[in-house]
Amino acid sequence: MAELMSTERNILFGLYDDEEKLLDAVKAANADHLDIDDVYTPFPVHGLDPLLGLEESRLHIAGFIFGSIGCLFGFGFMTWVFTRDWPIIFGGKPYWSVPAFIPITFELTVLFAAVGMVLVFYIICGLGPGAEPRRLHDRITDDKFCIAFDATDLGSEAVEKLKGYFTKTGAESVHTKVVPV
Repeated sequence: MAELMSTERNILFGLYDDEEKLLDAVKAANADHLDIDDVYTPFPVHGLDPLLGLEESRLHIAGFIFGSIGCLFGFGFMTWVFTRDWPIIFGGKPYWSVPAFIPITFELTVLFAAVGMVLVFYIICGLGPGAEPRRLHDRITDDKFCIAFDATDLGSEAVEKLKGYFTKTGAESVHTKVVPV
């Protein structure tokens, strides 16, 4: 195997055509104490997260924080406008009419939470303008399931062991690709 630069990784991956085969393969990898780099699926697979040891996303915390900011901004801005900046009595309501502020406060809460969660998601995932997609194979996440292993620092014996693992677990095909870090 040729020497790879420190900015590149050698990825060994196998493609599966069924989610049940993928789940069985992940269970077999856990039983063999293999270090899975990543798993790619075209749709969420029930029961995969616990097998991979993934924790629950904390994106909802960001949504709560951004929603709270939107709520405070909306309510505070309307309070300032209708009591200090432009105090007009209309419709017989007082300057500070809290029930009239609720619809706009709710809408700004939802807007800030949604936009904030999208921005946080993009930042965490490294998405956005100019981001290069990391595609191992054209059919991954289209109609194939994939288990990928980092084979950068592995010897030829370990790579052959991983190829045997893919054969044993029913992988449709096995590929190797060098990807930037």
